[in-house]
Amino acid sequence: MLEDHTTTAPSPSEWPAAYPRGYAVVDVETTGLARDDRIVSAAVYRLDARGEVEDHWYTLVNPERDPGPVWIHGLTSDVLEGAPLFGEVAGEFAERLAGRVLVAHNAVFDWQMIAREYARAEREAPVRQRLCTIALSKELRLPLPNHKLESLAAHFGVVQQRAHHALDDARVLAEAFRPSLRAAAAGGVRLPLLECRPLTEWQDRPAPRIGQQAGGRGGYGGYGGGYRPTSWRPSRKRPACPYPNPGRYEDGGRLRQGMRIAFSGDTSVDRELLEDRAAEAGLHVATSLSRLTSLLVTNDPDSHTSKVVKARQFGTPVVDEAAFGQLLRDVEPAAGDGPAAEGDDAPASGEEAAAER
Repeated sequence: MLEDHTTTAPSPSEWPAAYPRGYAVVDVETTGLARDDRIVSAAVYRLDARGEVEDHWYTLVNPERDPGPVWIHGLTSDVLEGAPLFGEVAGEFAERLAGRVLVAHNAVFDWQMIAREYARAEREAPVRQRLCTIALSKELRLPLPNHKLESLAAHFGVVQQRAHHALDDARVLAEAFRPSLRAAAAGGVRLPLLECRPLTEWQDRPAPRIGQQAGGRGGYGGYGGGYRPTSWRPSRKRPACPYPNPGRYEDGGRLRQGMRIAFSGDTSVDRELLEDRAAEAGLHVATSLSRLTSLLVTNDPDSHTSKVVKARQFGTPVVDEAAFGQLLRDVEPAAGDGPAAEGDDAPASGEEAAAER
């Protein structure tokens, strides 16, 4: 039973009518942080409109590969061997997510891991919105020393029993989310809800065998997940774009070969597939955003990711994924051959890469 750490709560008449009718507080443990890593356990606490617990659910998941950082999540290959595959629990998982806002700490990560698992299973997660408790704590201006779950829990007097156990992490988050939700309602704070776009296409890579990757116990390296502390996904080396940068995209016009294209946030088509299509069309896929970037593609132009913030500062044109897909159908050939333009398109830092992916 969750304890109530709220000292004051809005009356029924004060509760914002625009707030969601239910929440699914989620935590997943994984083999790593890369795009081809897998879920090894998942937990969901279903909450009503005011944050009261309705029920909770937990499952192990056989990742069909090395479990990754056993010293973190404690789930060995022997423990996971008899666990169900994700496809076998996808329906039950979906029942607990349906019609609710997904709530998680660093929600973009949990959502993307879930979306990828459903895409592999050729299904779609029934989630349309997510709420990140990190973003909510910022909206509430909570006096936290950092944005770790343990700091949020300590602020509300919530005691963690088993860190990195999906069920206990979900319980702790649910306990911390309820007073956060009530504080937001009492203060008339608009909840930082973001759209969830299920993956409509997925391209998986074979999982590396145990010991195939280098690395040590300081991270997930050396295990099937291939976690890099500085990135959510392994870097991909592409051939240099053979066309010079013709400048910025103009609204209502056509893309031209050589234009620098950057991506930010969730995409309904797997990000790497979009990047491949852009490169095949003769566009320069940029890993960061600079004054030379021709166009930013994002489905969330109001977010605070570093690329979106820089796009506002530089006046970089922005389109969503659907519009970009239309533009890709008619890319104008380069005006002439020549070397690609030099620029400050350096790889994103580890912190920026994590925020963007």
